[in-house]
Amino acid sequence: MTNTNKPSVLFVCVHNAGRSQMAAAFLSNLSEGRIEVRSAGSAPADSVNPAAAEAMAEVGIDMSTEIPKVLTTEAVQDSDVVITMGCGDACPFFPGKRYEDWKLEDPAGQGVEAVRPIRDEIRKRIENLISELLPAA
Repeated sequence: MTNTNKPSVLFVCVHNAGRSQMAAAFLSNLSEGRIEVRSAGSAPADSVNPAAAEAMAEVGIDMSTEIPKVLTTEAVQDSDVVITMGCGDACPFFPGKRYEDWKLEDPAGQGVEAVRPIRDEIRKRIENLISELLPAA
């Protein structure tokens, strides 16, 4: 049974293979299930970026079984917060939703050394987001 009082967050980037997957993994892990988490892309890749998965594994989060998903109007409609990852995605707009654009470097085609600082920046933003959505935490 889903707790409808839980805040919900949707992370969106073009391929749903790097930034949005890392953000979703951090939020799921760090919120300990107290926030409903979704991620999607307007043109999803076939698989998660291996360098992103490796960078997340270094901090104890397994993304190896994640699959990029296509962005749907329903996913936006069902989310309280919609965060795009600096990639110019046009999300459907619904009044009453909180929209943010996180300008982050794209990890596509980069090695794990280049992905680590992106991962660390995402973690900082996720920790801040959790403190906003779960102020009693």
